[in-house]
Amino acid sequence: MTPISAASAAPAASTTAATAATGSAYNQPPREILDVMRAPPPPVPSLSPTRDRLMLVTMEEYPSIAKVATPFLRLAGVRIEPGNRSQHDTPGGYGIPPCVGAIDLVTVADGRQTAVKLPAGACPRRPVWSADGQRFAFENITAQAVELWVGDARTGAVRRLAGVRLNQMFGDQVQWMPDQKTLLVKLVSGQTAPPEAPAGSDGPGIQESLGATGQSSTYENRDTLRNRHDEQLFDYYGSSQLALVDAASGKITPVGKPGLYEALDVAPDGRHAVVTEIRTPYSYVTTFDRFPKQIDIWDLSKHGAKGSNPVVRQIASLPLADRVPNRGVPVGPRGFTWRPTEAATLVWAEALDGGNPNVQAAERDKLMLLKAPFSAEPKEIVRTGQRYAGLLWSEQPGTALLSDYDVNRKWRRTWQIDVDSAQASRRLLWDMSSDEKYADPGVPVRRILANGFPVIRQQGDTIYLSGTGSSTDGDRPFLDRFDLKTQTAQRLFRSSKTSYEQFIGFAGDDTGRLLTWYQSAAETPNAFVRTLGAATAAAPGEPAVASSAAALTHLTDPVPQVREIKKRLVTYKRADGVPLSFTLYTPPGYKEGTRLPTILNAYPMDFADASKAGQTTGSQATFTRLRQYRLLLLSGYAIIDSAAFPIVGDPRKAYDTYTEQLVADAQAAVDEAVRLGVTDPDRVGVTGHSHGALMTANLLAHSTLFRAGAATSGSYNKSLTPFGFQNERRSVWEAPDVYTKASTFFYADKLKTPLLLVHGGDDANPGTTPLQSTKLYEAIRGNGGTTRLVMLPYEPHWYAARESNEQLVYEMLRWFDKYVKDAAPAGGAAP
Repeated sequence: MTPISAASAAPAASTTAATAATGSAYNQPPREILDVMRAPPPPVPSLSPTRDRLMLVTMEEYPSIAKVATPFLRLAGVRIEPGNRSQHDTPGGYGIPPCVGAIDLVTVADGRQTAVKLPAGACPRRPVWSADGQRFAFENITAQAVELWVGDARTGAVRRLAGVRLNQMFGDQVQWMPDQKTLLVKLVSGQTAPPEAPAGSDGPGIQESLGATGQSSTYENRDTLRNRHDEQLFDYYGSSQLALVDAASGKITPVGKPGLYEALDVAPDGRHAVVTEIRTPYSYVTTFDRFPKQIDIWDLSKHGAKGSNPVVRQIASLPLADRVPNRGVPVGPRGFTWRPTEAATLVWAEALDGGNPNVQAAERDKLMLLKAPFSAEPKEIVRTGQRYAGLLWSEQPGTALLSDYDVNRKWRRTWQIDVDSAQASRRLLWDMSSDEKYADPGVPVRRILANGFPVIRQQGDTIYLSGTGSSTDGDRPFLDRFDLKTQTAQRLFRSSKTSYEQFIGFAGDDTGRLLTWYQSAAETPNAFVRTLGAATAAAPGEPAVASSAAALTHLTDPVPQVREIKKRLVTYKRADGVPLSFTLYTPPGYKEGTRLPTILNAYPMDFADASKAGQTTGSQATFTRLRQYRLLLLSGYAIIDSAAFPIVGDPRKAYDTYTEQLVADAQAAVDEAVRLGVTDPDRVGVTGHSHGALMTANLLAHSTLFRAGAATSGSYNKSLTPFGFQNERRSVWEAPDVYTKASTFFYADKLKTPLLLVHGGDDANPGTTPLQSTKLYEAIRGNGGTTRLVMLPYEPHWYAARESNEQLVYEMLRWFDKYVKDAAPAGGAAP
């Protein structure tokens, strides 16, 4: 598709951008950028549950536009490809599910590497380990079906299980059963033709509201059903047959009758499961997540006999939940979890406050417990003062970690409990802001039981905590040994300041040998085995144990030219004293003291506490990779990246000063980059995606800091998201001035700085529909501004196709070259 451009848009500069091959509708950036874009990404490690093998999974970076353009149906918040029943979107509708490009298996004992031979023309999804570490399973997408394949972890050999056609519509379509020999799957149900509607026979789409109060979030209104024919298609494509598949023989054993099965949660006994089934009536204003649900416990062993009913206990029959308060939860049972160390004990949460975080309540949730044979009434075991936020089970039956979360304070608490005497045994472990990064204790290290259930690894009173390790020096991942009895931690490992090394897991059963994923700005990510040694004197926060490391893998750098790019963490303060940070990138061959054209990128974040807003996150020691705007480094730009843009205040009214805080954040970042002698203050551009795109447009409208901006997939008229946006909870009728002030659309007559608008033509995010960019373009154009609108066909919120991403970089380079780089320089070298 040829970009739509304003009359004032400049022709492409031949010195900065190359066009695609003759006949292509897409443009391309210069060859030096294309070479980097088309290089394979580093793999992602996945440790086997038995911790003796490491799987390296390399994802396909950019699919073709032909794949992205595959026809799909929009059915109540899910996009399904009718030809094969595969999901065409990632959760939330933000992207296109990527294919796995390569799988390699590494033996932890000796580093021996085995490549998995994938089927020709394959599009596998990420593999799932069996708990015994002997096999892995993956879904393979073909034009006709979603196939099920099983691999041998020892040899890397893979094979397709014949006759299995999976239905991905609602997720949970493949999982290992506790015996690790069988897979529970959702099969495509029925082979009849889909329902057809002759042209014009769909009938009217009818909705009705009879005065009931209550709002649903704007973001639930995604790809909703529109009419009776959509409902018929939803029934047809959503229907699945549950079945057990033998991983060795491929034998398929159906269980129960076909239905609209959403979630499947199998008990440790391998016999029982919680089955959530979608029921009517449907809604035209929400996604399927809010449709009525029937939640039952099934006996999966009741199969084979004609007409056999696997239901042994009804848990709940939930009504349509199309008026759930913003940041609230539906009423009724939710958050099901089986106790891993018992055959079949089920725990779930239920709201005590109607699911509404805006009402006063001494207690918001209760946890219920029900044991097999499920004939007794559920027993209440504990209540939480704030919203239930999860239960982590330990391998020791008497220990679990219970968390709750206060959405109004952004505050999280965690207790150690014995579920069998939960209220009496409650012992507070952590009580802190969810925005707290420096003191974040990390998350418990877990291991997989033989039945496939994850549990906190516990030895006596000792557990292990692994965390990101944010600090004033940036993120430095760590591993701690934590004593539950004394609530004290001993640091075993922490990444150095010059590298970024993450704990993956223990090597086998030896807690003295760690598997880590090591990288630096100049060194390709690789797996290391780190051996812990003797205790050593250490500064606060540093390891109290010495260790040595040896490389397990030896992956090489596919784009060594990128290593010439330098980056550093920069800390500074906003005018009101809030500490901030950004990562400053300089291009290859940069000479200190030279002022450069600069692009600032940021994404505003909300904070309830100013002291937490200034905490430094991210790391300048990660392996440098270039995507989208960062690729402009190869054309001589400096990049102010991941600039902290906090919006600080009470979450219920922080957006009262949204634009003022945006300008203050930007002013501080630009001033610091200028002070460092890198940025030319007269040649600065700004870019951002989604909420960052709104930031970009607002900075151009409300400040004079920037020569040009590039906003991708933004939302510029907040009256089109009337029931809240980002962290703003009030509706447009409750805070009309806030919505107007945050909306660049209403300031289009003042927006004279050149603005490039880019949007995916199939953006499913209700807050950032393509109409948002179209209407802002029209408003700027009509008021005599300089703008260009590029609609990328078939693209969702996050752009996927190689052609689309090449076009995006071409557009950004072209725009910033004309309006930023070619602007009058500020005087060359810095003093």
